[in-house]
Amino acid sequence: MGITSLLFLLRLYLPIGAAVLLGFALSAGLAQPWVKQWSLRPWNQLVPTYLGKFLFFVGVPLSIVIFLRQADLSQTVWLAPVVAWVAILLALLCSRLWIQPYKQGWTRPSQGTFSLAAMLGNTGYLGFPIVLLLPQLGPDYFGWALFYDVLGTLFGAYGLGVLLAERASVDRPSQGRTLKKSALILLKNPTILAVGVGLLLRPVPLVPPVELALSGLAWVIIMLALVMMGMRLQQLRSWGHVQSAVMAVAIKMVLVPLVIGMGLTAVGIEGPVRLVLVLQSGMPCAFATLVLSETYQLDRDLAVTAVGLSSLLLLVTLPLWIWGFATW
Repeated sequence: MGITSLLFLLRLYLPIGAAVLLGFALSAGLAQPWVKQWSLRPWNQLVPTYLGKFLFFVGVPLSIVIFLRQADLSQTVWLAPVVAWVAILLALLCSRLWIQPYKQGWTRPSQGTFSLAAMLGNTGYLGFPIVLLLPQLGPDYFGWALFYDVLGTLFGAYGLGVLLAERASVDRPSQGRTLKKSALILLKNPTILAVGVGLLLRPVPLVPPVELALSGLAWVIIMLALVMMGMRLQQLRSWGHVQSAVMAVAIKMVLVPLVIGMGLTAVGIEGPVRLVLVLQSGMPCAFATLVLSETYQLDRDLAVTAVGLSSLLLLVTLPLWIWGFATW
C-alpha cells in the first residue's frame, strides 16, 4: 500500500473516526458515577436521546436542504432508489435462502431480525458523511445518496421492514393496523418534507457569505450525527449469536454491494455514480434493525451484534469498494 493510499484513508477515516470516538468517549464519561450524582436521570441516556431527536426533527432535514443546493440532480438520479430496492430485495432473498436449510433451529423472531439486518443499511447517518467526505464524490453527488436513502432505505425500513417484523413477531398485530402505522411513520418523517423543501429552494439565489455559513452549519450537523452514532455504539450491550450475525453482515456488506457493483458495470454505469451506489448498498446494518426488533419483540441480541459487528467491518470493506469501483 503506497503513501498516497495511506494519506487518502487517513483523510477519510480521521474526521469520521474522530467524531465517532468522541461520541463513544462522551457516552462512557457520562455513565461515570461522579456524573450520575449530579442528576436524578442518567445523562448517558438523556444526551443521545435529545441529540437524536434534534437531528431527526431539525438537524438532518436542515442539512439535506442545504446540501441539495449543491447536488447534481440530473434525470438519472432517480436510478438511485431503483438500485436501493434491488439491493434490499436481493438481501431479503439471500437471507431467506440461507435460513431455509436451518429453519427448524431458528425461532421466527430470529429469522425476522436476520433478514432485517441483511436488508437495511445505515445509508443516512453514516452513508451521507462518507459520500460527502470522499474527494471523488462530495456534495455534487449527494443527491444520489439522498434518494437512495429516502426512497430506498427509509421506505424499505418502515414499509417492507415493518411488514416483515410484524410477520416474525410472536405477538402479531393485525395487518391493517401495521400498514396504517407504517404509513403514519413515513408521513411524519421530516426527512421526506426536507427533500421537498430542498427541491423548492434550489433555484433561490443566496449571497456567498450566507451560502458559506449554511454549508458550515450543514457540516457541523453531519459531524454531530457521527458523534451520536458513537454514543449509540458505546451503549450496545448483550452481544450474542455472533455466527448468525456474521452471515447477515456478509450478505449486507459483501455479497450485495459486490453484485450491485458488477451489475452497474455490466449495464454501463461507471465512475462516481457507481461508487455512490455501491457504497450505499454496502453500509453497515441500520439502527432501524434494532428499533424494529425491539418494537416487535424480535431477536434484540442478534440485532445488537449485527449493528456493532458491521460498524467495525466498515473499516475493512470501505477501502475495498473505493479502490474496486472508483475511477481515479
